[in-house]
Amino acid sequence: MKKAIKLTLAVVLVMSSTSLFAQKFGRINTGEIISTMPEMKQMQENLEAFGKTLQESIEAINVEYTTKMQDYQKNYSTLPEATREMKAKDLQDLLARREQYQQAAQQDYERKYNELMAPIVEKAKAAIDKVSKAGGYLVVFDISTGSLAYFDEANLTDIAPEVKSELGITDAPAAAN
Repeated sequence: MKKAIKLTLAVVLVMSSTSLFAQKFGRINTGEIISTMPEMKQMQENLEAFGKTLQESIEAINVEYTTKMQDYQKNYSTLPEATREMKAKDLQDLLARREQYQQAAQQDYERKYNELMAPIVEKAKAAIDKVSKAGGYLVVFDISTGSLAYFDEANLTDIAPEVKSELGITDAPAAAN
């Protein structure tokens, strides 16, 4: 009888440790995957065209400034004081406008980048999820960001209640309305 209990206990321990070691973990470099996706070429072309449009607008402001500055310098000695002050103010305003436009253009460029990248990242994430589930992976680490690319939430235990207990945190009951 003792031998049967020991044997059963040994089998249970081996099976539980085997199931623990049977969990599959994976790794992926999402950045590398995304950079090789065919959609990236079209995204880069769209982003370059958008950036070129922004750059052309900045160049137009620069040409306007250069033209006005040359005119101001050329005619400086013949201009009345009030006209000189007005043209100097106009040049300062033009520089300020260029600076504001450059900042707005940078923000627009970043927004466009995020807008174009979102569907590509989402497609890569969906593929990672599909392959991870099909392969039976419990967790897949993304080595490009140092984060988790996928985890099987159904097979993971949320340890928050234990951590809260360890810290002496009690959940307050929801207020009745």
